[in-house]
Amino acid sequence: MRNPPLIVFTDLDGTLLDHETYSPEPARPALDRLSEAGIPLILASSKTAAELALLRGRIGCANCPAIVENGAGLLEAGSEAEAGSPKHTRLLAALDAVPSDLRSLFEGFSDLGPGGVARVTGLPPAEAHLAASRQFSEPGLWHGTSEELERFLQALGAQGVTARRGGRFLTLSLGGTKADRMDEIAARYGNPPRLALGDAPNDREMIVAADYGVIVANPHGTALPTLDGEADGRVRRTAAPGPQGWNTAVLDLLDTLGI
Repeated sequence: MRNPPLIVFTDLDGTLLDHETYSPEPARPALDRLSEAGIPLILASSKTAAELALLRGRIGCANCPAIVENGAGLLEAGSEAEAGSPKHTRLLAALDAVPSDLRSLFEGFSDLGPGGVARVTGLPPAEAHLAASRQFSEPGLWHGTSEELERFLQALGAQGVTARRGGRFLTLSLGGTKADRMDEIAARYGNPPRLALGDAPNDREMIVAADYGVIVANPHGTALPTLDGEADGRVRRTAAPGPQGWNTAVLDLLDTLGI
């Protein structure tokens, strides 16, 4: 549907998915209303395409593209995830071109394999296998000093590789953010007003760039600092966490817009 009245971009863990149960069901009233109004729901996550291909069906938005690996790539509408990609191959080649004393200090998901990913993340084996199916980025553990990390990032930067810290993992990619992909997808739908919801620092650019931004309460993490747009009400915060807060925020905006 081109030119819908709104397009929604949302983070998953701790935002649309409950922090403990990973269920979106508390947000079902809002999800159903978006579907009835023909409003595209775009998942925007650090998860891989393989992980999101399954989640889109559960949530009910398999007919929409999804932003994967923190904006490093896209999963197209209705498509299945593929193993590997030229971007990931190039990324690993750049990583292996780093001086060996620095390379040995980074333990990426490709080094760990599905079994190692299960061990460091606590994911069940089947889910760890999906999380290890990278196409656009390479998360990993850093085992060196801050000085060594600076040298490591400089060596990667010379090859066009960027890095972002998120919780335990350092994630390498060839660039791209959730906000970049948001612009790309919104243009496909005729650039309708955009609502973006998230709860973590890697959602910040997306929330600020949207017409309407929502910071979902996250009692399990550090609260986002005050963002541009909060003073004039363009960016709001929920009182309830996770999908409960998500549900209220989306329904309130739909009511306000008369959708």
